[in-house]
Amino acid sequence: MKFCSECASPVSLSIPAGDNRPRYVCGSCATIHYENPKMVLGSIPVWEQDGELKVLLCKRAIEPRYGYWTLPAGFMENNETTSEAAIRETQEEAGANIKLGKLFTLLNVARVHQVHMFYLAELLDLDFAPGEESLDVRMFSEAEIPWDDLAFPTIRTTLELFFADRVNIREGGSYGFHTQDIIRNMRSDIEPT
Repeated sequence: MKFCSECASPVSLSIPAGDNRPRYVCGSCATIHYENPKMVLGSIPVWEQDGELKVLLCKRAIEPRYGYWTLPAGFMENNETTSEAAIRETQEEAGANIKLGKLFTLLNVARVHQVHMFYLAELLDLDFAPGEESLDVRMFSEAEIPWDDLAFPTIRTTLELFFADRVNIREGGSYGFHTQDIIRNMRSDIEPT
């Protein structure tokens, strides 16, 4: 950051009084510019028919990870709730109509300043199509998931937890709520291995 968004004067990095870390501070109007993590919201859209459960995945048409598979998700916008963001991203990326369920995963990706949250979701119909940020949108059973072609560790983690909970459901349990810190080598997150 070079200039204040309030008055357009230059900013400098310093530790404000009463704070414990460097912030961009305007030398003219004294505005402190806080940088906070970005929220990524998405859903796990599923369709169950005749005892077979399938998950809707999107093939990315944008970088990073162009051509890799992901759950429909993206950055939360101002003036929307986390559930509204998850529904909007599912509609934008997959053209899918969903009934949103409970929050399933909250994953901290501190090294890239992000928090990823995924909601359980039920597809209301099979009328879906790729949005501008997707090359393809398809349904996958657990055995068909393209595990080696998933875009991000948060997607793999969410799907692994989802299918692990499915085993509990078959035994009379329910879906849990999972929190986890994603700590990986940055190179492995952005380049295929």
